[in-house]
Amino acid sequence: MALAYPPFKSCPCGSGRSYAHCCSPLHAGAAAQSPEALMRSRYCAYALGDAGYVLRTWHSETRPESLSLQPGTRYVGLRVHRAAGDEVEFTAQLKLPDGERYSFRERSVFRQESGQWFYLREAEAAEAGTGARAAP
Repeated sequence: MALAYPPFKSCPCGSGRSYAHCCSPLHAGAAAQSPEALMRSRYCAYALGDAGYVLRTWHSETRPESLSLQPGTRYVGLRVHRAAGDEVEFTAQLKLPDGERYSFRERSVFRQESGQWFYLREAEAAEAGTGARAAP
């Protein structure tokens, strides 16, 4: 179940904008204007426990049947390194339920269909840290 998040607080995606002016409209159904905007909104959805949004924005060719988010995982930081064309390279930082800090770096590929962007797949990963990987 997705967490309620105050619209005036800074967006969990790290954009520096309020949630109301960043990822909230996408979570409510607005189309992402770029792969970076979609990637940020997906990170935010993971942070808020909104597995439904993550699945809805995953391309049908690669989308899993279900997605189970690990309770107690905190998403504590996102850094976008590069966003160009249909790819976004980023590092996500998490704090696992046992207190272990974990980060991973990924280059994700997105596809646009009928004006809507979808997460397609991971292009390559340069993992930093230990523990289970989280999907983008």
